[in-house]
Amino acid sequence: MSKTRAFLLGLAATATLGTATLGTAVVAQDANPAVTARQSLMRLYAFNLGTLGAMAQGNVEYDADAAQAAADNLVKLSSLSVGPMWAAGTDDMSIEGTRALPTLWDNMADVGAKAGALAAAAEGMAAAAGTDLASLQGAMGPLGGACADCHKAYRAPE
Repeated sequence: MSKTRAFLLGLAATATLGTATLGTAVVAQDANPAVTARQSLMRLYAFNLGTLGAMAQGNVEYDADAAQAAADNLVKLSSLSVGPMWAAGTDDMSIEGTRALPTLWDNMADVGAKAGALAAAAEGMAAAAGTDLASLQGAMGPLGGACADCHKAYRAPE
């Protein structure tokens, strides 16, 4: 896939995601900006993980350029400074519209370690994704595990 095509696919995905979340933003005008920001970040993670997961599971044909673009996006997302998105008092016991457990704020060292593990797993995926399908598949476990480790510890069930 050419860089232009990868860019256009990314642009289309961003436009689609923006359109899909516009209705949510209008409905949730009173939502806490920190919660909105971190939920938007999680949607971006999910979008890129979905691209990789669909290829890994054989639901979509493997495309080295698209896989690499998604993996590179995950590296960029995991390198963002997100501290302000995790403002005290934005847990599920304090406000509606979030599943973040209050224990997250009591365990910031562990949260930081889990974020570091996610960044390392994203780097691993970036090294593997554009190589071949088997390499991408091998990097999915650590990446999914890094996400799950934090969610199991600090996210309330639906």
